[in-house]
Amino acid sequence: MTFPLDPEHRLLIDTARKFVETELMPLEARVEETGELPVELASSITRKAKAAGLFASNMPTDLGGAGLTAFESALVEEEFGATTDILIRRALGCVYEVMLSSTEEQKEIWLKPTIDGDRIFAVAFTEPGAGSDAAGIKTRAVRNGSGWVLNGSKTYISDADFADYFVVSAVTDPTAGPKGISLFLVDKTDPGFTLGRRQHMMGNRGTGTYELFFDDLPLPANRLLGPEGGGLKLTLTMLGRVRLMQIGARTVGRMSRMLRAMTDYARDRRQFGKAIGEFQMVQQMLADTALDITTTRLMVRHTALMMDAGQDLRTHLSMVKIASSEALGRVADRAVQVFGGAGYSKDLEMERFYRDARVFRIFDGTSEIHRSVIAKNLLRDGCGVLDSLG
Repeated sequence: MTFPLDPEHRLLIDTARKFVETELMPLEARVEETGELPVELASSITRKAKAAGLFASNMPTDLGGAGLTAFESALVEEEFGATTDILIRRALGCVYEVMLSSTEEQKEIWLKPTIDGDRIFAVAFTEPGAGSDAAGIKTRAVRNGSGWVLNGSKTYISDADFADYFVVSAVTDPTAGPKGISLFLVDKTDPGFTLGRRQHMMGNRGTGTYELFFDDLPLPANRLLGPEGGGLKLTLTMLGRVRLMQIGARTVGRMSRMLRAMTDYARDRRQFGKAIGEFQMVQQMLADTALDITTTRLMVRHTALMMDAGQDLRTHLSMVKIASSEALGRVADRAVQVFGGAGYSKDLEMERFYRDARVFRIFDGTSEIHRSVIAKNLLRDGCGVLDSLG
């Protein structure tokens, strides 16, 4: 398997890398210190990203996006993975493919303004009793004439402070199990909606994580996203691409940034009369990091090509999720170790990278859940599920 990069790919990578280095990295310290990204600064990032052709670039050209393939998106996401989560969100837009299930009316009201950068949405699936178990939600949407009434709550909803509408999962038929879940569009201004408390997290400073509450919230018929009962299928389809891009590809970018810093430090830092890079144990950490980056990059790009080819990716995406998130944890740990006391200090970004890395093994399905998925697919379908392109 080869990954030929033509001049257009190189230009895409260079554009993304330059944007991250010049527009986003200089803002990292401010976000880390304050834990906030001011609205005016966020809007400025979005405007600049749109001008560079990066905002909502995963969306089709006929809707105003750049129409990037999965492979092209992976190249962009890798570059953006080198910086802070909230800055990536404002630059790339987090315009998830689930919105492509919109009706023409919904596209005009919600999707197109989102692609234009005028509206922001967040997905609201997680509940206190349903994290990795997306089918275990309790939020209910009950028919009321031609519309619905929504009741329930969500938790750990990222970007809820910036979002002005949400894609919310709710049970519409309690007797249908996973096929009784539907998705709805909920505006922040809807009567019955409450933005709850901010839930402060270990890492990803600046990314607001909140509780949401729905109390007899009326939803017109045009708020149903996709078919009734099709919510879980749409959710899992969306999460597959999220796992590949926002976890797989972005971890490659983050690990690459750490390796560059580790290598420079190992070359310059002297102990016992010589550079610490001359010590074999430090060399092993550098070499193991290079191995983690290369294997993860190959896996991500391979899976992206499979996605573009329309292949069944259920097993591959779970493998990407586990491999990339756990590699990131190992690399972050090594980075702190190479830098020693300085790596443990907030004066350097290694301490931040270490904190931020931990959640990758939890969100969008824990490592344990994905290992179970892989094993069950192998037991049911045999090792043919590992077949790749070609």
